[in-house]
Amino acid sequence: MALSTAVVLAAGVGSRLRPLTDDRPKALVTVNGRTLLESALDALLGRGVTRLVVASGYRQDALEKALRTSPFDVVFVENPDYETTQNSVSLALCREAVGAGDFYRLDGDVLFDAEVLARLDEIDAPLVAAVDGSRTLDAEAMKVRLVPGERRIAEFGKGIGLADSSGESIGIERISARAAPELFDALDEARRGGETSLYYEDVYTRLIARGLDARAADVSDLRWCEIDCEEDLRHAAALFSP
Repeated sequence: MALSTAVVLAAGVGSRLRPLTDDRPKALVTVNGRTLLESALDALLGRGVTRLVVASGYRQDALEKALRTSPFDVVFVENPDYETTQNSVSLALCREAVGAGDFYRLDGDVLFDAEVLARLDEIDAPLVAAVDGSRTLDAEAMKVRLVPGERRIAEFGKGIGLADSSGESIGIERISARAAPELFDALDEARRGGETSLYYEDVYTRLIARGLDARAADVSDLRWCEIDCEEDLRHAAALFSP
């Protein structure tokens, strides 16, 4: 079933891409003449999304300008502490704007095949994450460990040992209406408790430990690239060459 709402996290500075990000967040960096955000919006439109919640912080003015003529109903949610907090805080602040219903959650610095979203929609679970099991991972990758013999996720985390990892979470999920209240409660709990350095995936793992059913959608055969540095930009340009 198509979703109407998507949350895009685009609050960070993107310091490793300077000077390209001196006047814009990473989501507005271009690959092959198009911004990462434009590519994501095309994919979302193709899945029937009409409402966009943008978690902003650094250079929100540039995002507002870029989305001024967008076909989406756009809501900006600013994280004023974006320089000193992690993405779990930015997502927590989106609670009211998201409202009821299922939603996609995307990192704003990922370039990906639109088919990724279709893969998420094929699985009926409270939380479905796009996972690539084909890559050689390093310690910095956001890894996923699956329950042996299943597509059920046991945990997310950068600290998962390479030998125990089942793949990399690419930063795109589908979150159901039945999971959203529990997720936002846990995000708020962490934020109020001063745990502002947590990744949202750390909160996912806490919910899994409490019984949340999280599943992996295999996207190992699809193209995607997280953009953190100029080397990533060169790789993405080649990978997504017209």
